[in-house]
Amino acid sequence: IGLISLINDSASEMVYPLLPLYLSSVLLAGPKALGIIEGIAEATSSLLRLFTGVIFDRTRKAKPWLVFGYGIAGISRPLIAFISSWPALLFIRFADRVGKGLRSSPRDALLANSTNKKNYGLVFGFHRAMDNAGAIIGPLMAAILVGIGVSLHNIFLLALAPAILAVSLSLMLKEKKFKPIKTEKINWSLKGAPKSFKRYLWAVAFFTLACSSDMFLLFRVKELGMENYQIPILWAGVSFVTTVFSTPFSALSDKYGRLKFLALGWTAYVLFYLFMAQANSLNFTIWILFGFYGLFKAATEGVERAFVADLTKVNQRGTAFGWFNLITGFMLFPASFIFGFLYESYGVQIALLFLQLAKTNALNFHKH
Repeated sequence: IGLISLINDSASEMVYPLLPLYLSSVLLAGPKALGIIEGIAEATSSLLRLFTGVIFDRTRKAKPWLVFGYGIAGISRPLIAFISSWPALLFIRFADRVGKGLRSSPRDALLANSTNKKNYGLVFGFHRAMDNAGAIIGPLMAAILVGIGVSLHNIFLLALAPAILAVSLSLMLKEKKFKPIKTEKINWSLKGAPKSFKRYLWAVAFFTLACSSDMFLLFRVKELGMENYQIPILWAGVSFVTTVFSTPFSALSDKYGRLKFLALGWTAYVLFYLFMAQANSLNFTIWILFGFYGLFKAATEGVERAFVADLTKVNQRGTAFGWFNLITGFMLFPASFIFGFLYESYGVQIALLFLQLAKTNALNFHKH
């Protein structure tokens, strides 16, 4: 599963860091359009994550969702080469996120059910490390291609090759067999979930509401004057830091507790946006700040998922990851929309300061 994620992310991240450039220079759209695109795409994905998570608990089969999920995403990305308006990009991002929504919860539940409790942090940390390794390879490939003069259109088309490989490996995946759970009807409710898990979901929801799409960060560095080929390299640097620290941070959370690492990561996020709000020129500090952002991702991505597994029983995993993914994805819709509106209407400093204040309040809520 880690190898599949690496290959798929190399395809996805060939495209992702170039989208703000494509949006502003080719499609002639701004932050408001970006907020609408990313908000709707993530909200749609989150709804599907709940659906597939619940279905996984009933059928105990993840492979079909992985195959269809990687397939839909892989087919949609190259279509960006043929569009001429931002609503068309919205449709393609929608399809890409549908693919992510189909595969995410069954994959997470499969990972949790394939190991024992004492290794949850290690397993999810390793998976996130592999995922981010792909997010290093993809942007570096994009940077090289941009540097040698390959057009954005052709780069989007080339992203189809690793996507095909990811789908092929998904077809060969052999998953551990579990007996299907016999129930009269599908249960979407959290009624039987532990109170500790419900409290955790509230904290995650509040924190995610104070987030925005990573594309805004790439949009900002482009505004500051970063060269086109440097933007994918910057994003690869974030993924490199995340890859290096994700597995050890998550493994350490097995020993020292999840909450300590979540608090550390979320505090790093608050500080990152505080300093980004003050940045008004392009210098080496930007590279250091984005490395700091990689530390936030390393300290939270695997740990957040391991904590879901900690708080739930085996027969609840799919539904639990479905609700977790639903909330983290759905809350990005208002978050990205508000951030995009503030960015375009009042300027990036106001938008970033608003986000930093919201993060601080969310962190205080988490502590209590």
